[in-house]
Amino acid sequence: MLGSAVVRLATPPRAAASAAAGNISLVDGSLRAVLHPGAEDADSAAAGCSHKWRMVIAYDGTKFKGWQYQPSPPTIQCFLEKALIRITKLDRKELCLVGAGRTDTGVHARGQVAHFTTPFAYHCLDSFHSAINGLLPPDIRVREISAACPEFHARTSTKSKIYHYKIYNEAVMDPFHTNYAYHSAHKLNPHAMQEAANHFVGVHDFSSFANAVHNDRVRSPIKKISRFDVTKMDAIIQLEVEGTGFLYRQVRNMVALLIQVGREGLPPEIVPRIIAAKDRKELAKVALSAPPHGLYLMSVNYDKEILKPPVGSPPVSFGRTHQISRCKLLFY
Repeated sequence: MLGSAVVRLATPPRAAASAAAGNISLVDGSLRAVLHPGAEDADSAAAGCSHKWRMVIAYDGTKFKGWQYQPSPPTIQCFLEKALIRITKLDRKELCLVGAGRTDTGVHARGQVAHFTTPFAYHCLDSFHSAINGLLPPDIRVREISAACPEFHARTSTKSKIYHYKIYNEAVMDPFHTNYAYHSAHKLNPHAMQEAANHFVGVHDFSSFANAVHNDRVRSPIKKISRFDVTKMDAIIQLEVEGTGFLYRQVRNMVALLIQVGREGLPPEIVPRIIAAKDRKELAKVALSAPPHGLYLMSVNYDKEILKPPVGSPPVSFGRTHQISRCKLLFY
């Protein structure tokens, strides 16, 4: 809970509840606990002291303009920051919310990781967890909140990331998969796709699979892919790739080439040839980027040491479960 020294948090529960769209009962109870902490539940804000918190986030990316903050159209980071600002009464610069991966428009996540900082500590995270989910739209959920050590950084501490790409491989698309899998009416050969995917494994220069980025960040094209698995599950062909990091749209571009191999229009040996070219134009001659809605950021992995919370931290919150007390009925 928030420190008793942080007097800015005296927001009326009724106003806070009305800010949450369509979930008043949950948010009202949660925010009341967060915004009006008892002295026994919170630590005072110490001068010059900051506390870091790690979140694991899931979202349906269909309606959002990706992860990276921008006020309009809305992004995942924008909604998370608005919820955190409402609860903590801190501004964006104080929170310093950073995500592990900047997923594109339409890309989904099961295990996105982000961190933020506060000048105060919590003894319990369950009420905070309920409050933030109560303020978020239903297609964004914080699955886990925990304390993080000062050295932890959601992006730079990353050891590896795992992505899934789902392909619905039947003549007629299942409408329940429309926003969550790419539809290929061409019958794909998963064995050829696996043979081609094996060529991606290892340390390579992936310049041929990176789209241009319009910012000042200069990233090395040398990346390591530890595994790339192709699995057929009834109508779904799932591609699972794990690597130390990925360039902009690298996964979708690799998938696009594998789809062409699966159609048996290209041999699996095309992969090492395009890797060796180190030229995005070579890939563009044979494949377009796969659409975003089949892509999922499944997990972001870190060394165990960096995930150890500071001594005296509150327990990890996985969400508060609700139980119904036994109903006493009269039977005749």
